[in-house]
Amino acid sequence: MNEERMKVGIIGLDDMLGGGLISGSICAIIGTYGTGKTTFSLQFIWEGLKKGEHIIYISLEEREERILEYMMQKGWDVKPFLNKSLFVIKLDPTDFNLANNRIKNELPRLIKQVNARRVVIDPISLFEDLFDADSVRRQEMFRFVEGMRDQKCTIMMTSETDKDNAFSSRHALIEYLADTVILLRYVRPSDLTDVHLALEVVKMRMSAHSREIKPYEIQHDKVLVYSEANVF
Repeated sequence: MNEERMKVGIIGLDDMLGGGLISGSICAIIGTYGTGKTTFSLQFIWEGLKKGEHIIYISLEEREERILEYMMQKGWDVKPFLNKSLFVIKLDPTDFNLANNRIKNELPRLIKQVNARRVVIDPISLFEDLFDADSVRRQEMFRFVEGMRDQKCTIMMTSETDKDNAFSSRHALIEYLADTVILLRYVRPSDLTDVHLALEVVKMRMSAHSREIKPYEIQHDKVLVYSEANVF
């Protein structure tokens, strides 16, 4: 793995990551509902499009039209890039054979075909849900992640947190397989007068990174991480 950096495009977060994600690495964005996981991944996509990179977005939840509409609402005109440098693929996670085959077999071929530099899978937790047995899930996810490392692109996956543990992904698996793990969560003061969003870079292989918990804000057209501020 080289030391070329791939900026996420989020002010403050790239500073916490030592300049951005290491090119060719795998990043997991883990958080509960409403913490902005998809927004983080779309910001990552938009940053790549502005740099002239080819991007693949795999959605297992939102339809293509909703994803594009969401980006347009933020003032990001993605239409000129669609099916030229931006490829959005919606998969139905309830169709096991189709979703499993397209992610494991067709995605690597598509990455090579379009020379993708960035790939987003949102959310990977729905792909993990396809496997009933924990042992099969671990085996399949390990094979998938190792196969993706050979593609020479930078990958961002989002995952829901476990319903009983806000610090763990749904299956407590992707954080062990990813090179970088970013945890998004709510922080509620003891007086319950307000709710804050907080971010933590839990791990980052092969790179120094900030280990502090920092507040962030989802604005109309961007995400801001206040890397110089404290949560309260």
